[in-house]
Parts: sequence; structure tokens; C-alpha cells
Amino acid sequence: MKVLVLTFGAVFLALAAAAAEPDASRFQLERSGDHFVRLDRQTGAMSICQDKDGALVCRMAADERAAYEDELDRLSQRVTKLEQGGLVQRALPSDAEIDRSISIMERMMKSFMGMVKEFQSEEKTNPLPQKT
Repeated sequence: MKVLVLTFGAVFLALAAAAAEPDASRFQLERSGDHFVRLDRQTGAMSICQDKDGALVCRMAADERAAYEDELDRLSQRVTKLEQGGLVQRALPSDAEIDRSISIMERMMKSFMGMVKEFQSEEKTNPLPQKT
């Protein structure tokens, strides 16, 4: 009888949760001994759920919780480093880098202007017929 009540309660809670969510097929519940395993089909996260006083209470699995805590610690350390270091200042380019960039741009512009002059000379030798 107790198993029937627990099963009915779990199914009822799952249906209520599915009705509240826009995507009812996102989570999948599977019974495993005296608890349920909930799979989030979008993220792949797994939670262990238990019936507590008629409510289904879900908690992250232990290995996921450890990974979650490690990621929080890593991000916290990164934020602390960024806050202590202030904004990262980029060094200005050296004179050699500026000269190299300008020479590349000059070659590109000379090549482009050469193509423009070539098209202009072709246009003068082969004018398009006037259709007006």
C-alpha cells in the first residue's frame, strides 16, 4: 500500500511539474530502489529525488555536485584575479609594427589603384553602347 501511495505521489508530482513547464519532455524520471533518478534531457544533468512528506525533493548527484563546486571555485578565483589586477592594459604597437602595417596598406592601395586605372583604360577603349 505504501509503495502504491509513493508511486501515485511521484506520478502526480511529475504530472504537476510537467504541466507547469512549457517543455514536458525535458525531464525523465526513473525509479531506482527507494529513490528516483531525474534526467534533464537538455543538459544531461542527473539528480537524485526522494519523496519527503509527499513532495518529491531532488538534489544533484554527488559527482555532479563536486564538479559544480570546482567550477564555482575556479570562477571565483578568476574574478578575484581580475578584480585585483584591474583592467588589462594593452601595450601600444612598436614603430616596426606600425611601419610594417603601413607598408602592407600602401601595397594594397597601389594594387587597388592599379586595377582602377586598368578598368578606366578598358572603359575608354571599349565604351559601353548608349541605350538611352
